[in-house]
Amino acid sequence: MLAALTLAATAQAPASAAAEPVQWVALGDSYTAGVFVGDPSPPLGSADRDGCDRTTGSYPNLVAQGLAAQPPAGQEVRLTDVSCGGAVINEIAATGQKPISPVDPPEDGWPAVASQAERAQLSESTKVVTIGVGGNSLPFGGMLTSCLLADVGQPDEATPCRDAYEAGGSFLDPESIYDKYDRVTREYAVMLDSVRQKAPNAEIITVGYPTVVPEDPTTCDRQDTTELAADISGLGRISATHGDIAWLHEVHSHLNAIIQAVTELSGGQYVDTASAGVGHDACQAPAQKWVEGVCGQAGSYWPTQLGLGPVTLTCSDGNRATLVHPNAAGHTSMATQVEAAIRTALTT
Repeated sequence: MLAALTLAATAQAPASAAAEPVQWVALGDSYTAGVFVGDPSPPLGSADRDGCDRTTGSYPNLVAQGLAAQPPAGQEVRLTDVSCGGAVINEIAATGQKPISPVDPPEDGWPAVASQAERAQLSESTKVVTIGVGGNSLPFGGMLTSCLLADVGQPDEATPCRDAYEAGGSFLDPESIYDKYDRVTREYAVMLDSVRQKAPNAEIITVGYPTVVPEDPTTCDRQDTTELAADISGLGRISATHGDIAWLHEVHSHLNAIIQAVTELSGGQYVDTASAGVGHDACQAPAQKWVEGVCGQAGSYWPTQLGLGPVTLTCSDGNRATLVHPNAAGHTSMATQVEAAIRTALTT
């Protein structure tokens, strides 16, 4: 009888609860979201689309697949990706954002969304946070546009764009490059502190930008729109000088240095995606580049024409307005490095 009671009690005992999945949140801008790599996520036509241009080919999605195939230390990792194209540093944890996707926008534009930290519901249970942001806060894209316009008719060695920014700003942007560096440093530090307060138990991993502009500017063909030239309404084909392309490389490197320094001072982990991307910038051959140029290859849903402030960019010959963003190979490279960083964070 005692044995029978013991067996009955054992049979009725609840099985041990399965371990809770590790909560990973991906925050960031278009370089995180994917924009034109893979399929839109949520898919076109979905009521859940928010204008943020996340895609199935983005590095967070690729990392999630890798972690699912081989869970680190047997732990299931659950991704919440709220990255959003166009995001600036302050929109990660402080303010809301007005998405700007050019893909099937509502007639009255995309509705504003809350800060990414709020959308992701960062909390004490969040174990990993990856962040890829900063470029739009310079803004690097706006600076490239300024250089394209400022360099019209200039010889290769000229640096009118650099000269303007170092003296106090361009005609499209009154802020000097030095003020930009100072502001971005302050904003990034405040952002990381806010994320830390909202997710006190999380490993914070920041993701730098890949190499988009070559160190050697002479590798860029000033007439090739799949590199750093552009066809602009009313102006024709324009491009940055080799002198200003070299300077833009320095600006991009300095931005990554700021992100790394602030991250490490705050106790976070920095992922350097630029080093692996050397020789794979926007001015390389199609098979070698990990970053598309001003125009490039993208999904058929992505536009061939875009407004850039006061002007309109038009891409032809089957190319789309890729605006110097990572392609599938670029996201694959970033995914490899980010996955390694997450595995390290979860197993040490």
